[in-house]
Amino acid sequence: MADDSCRIGVDVGGTKIEAIAIDAGGRELARKRVASPSSGYRAMVQAVHRLVVELEADVGRTAKVGVGTPGALSLATGLIKTANSTQLNRHPLGRDLVQALGREVRVENDANCFALSEATDGAGAGYAHVFGAILGTGVGGGIVHDRRLWIGANSIAGEWGHNEMPSRAEPNLPDITRYCGRRRCIEIYLSDPGLAADHARSAPSGSVDAQAIAARAREGQPEAEATMARFYNRLACGLASVVNVIDPDVIVLGGGLSNIDELYGEVAALLPGHVFSDRCTTPVVRHRHGDSSGVRDAVWLWPAAGS
Repeated sequence: MADDSCRIGVDVGGTKIEAIAIDAGGRELARKRVASPSSGYRAMVQAVHRLVVELEADVGRTAKVGVGTPGALSLATGLIKTANSTQLNRHPLGRDLVQALGREVRVENDANCFALSEATDGAGAGYAHVFGAILGTGVGGGIVHDRRLWIGANSIAGEWGHNEMPSRAEPNLPDITRYCGRRRCIEIYLSDPGLAADHARSAPSGSVDAQAIAARAREGQPEAEATMARFYNRLACGLASVVNVIDPDVIVLGGGLSNIDELYGEVAALLPGHVFSDRCTTPVVRHRHGDSSGVRDAVWLWPAAGS
């Protein structure tokens, strides 16, 4: 039987798989990381199993295990869907890990894990209704109410990045089709590569990553300033669509772009102009536990006793 005083969280990514063991108070006990296998799905399952077994040997306890993964678990089939780590798609990751470890394993989308972690003891702690938004290689999100995930009937609650960017964001928004065939997805404009691509369209003087663009804007470089102004307005417009639907008490940002300091003041100033209300007081805040939906977040798929 799993020990309630120890939890293991596993972050399954395209380049690495990392696992952490924590005690009931959230203190890290042990951590391990391996490169994600390139040999297919079965090797991914074996790698997760091996990490859990090794961590349990290190801490001397059988733990409760939560796993964060790209994509979502289909409620209809129990199979992973829409994962950018494509070897996971159309496989029953949860069922296979249960069989491998011989106990219940909780598997959830990594953005949902991020939102739950930040709502439990992070930047969203103390708020009843939390929206966690990831601005990284992709754009994802999760919804937590009273420290419980809201998954939705189709297991896609919080996936704001796959909605169309509202046309009011700007009159001449570039009309871009995503790899999935959908046009003008929010992810196209608000992801890390999306920001870099937008800058390249207006300043085609070589490839520059998002952090470099933000740094150049700080230095007063006009083309970078214009790119960042577009990004801030698009972000405020995209988040306003979330506020208009679920009206969260707080929005917590994660992902690499959440580390741009200027973002928070700019979005706070722009958000009220896009929200359907006479005022908007929703705080948009930086993550507390890391800039992505990482290894620590999956731990809280097992809530603390009594919560």
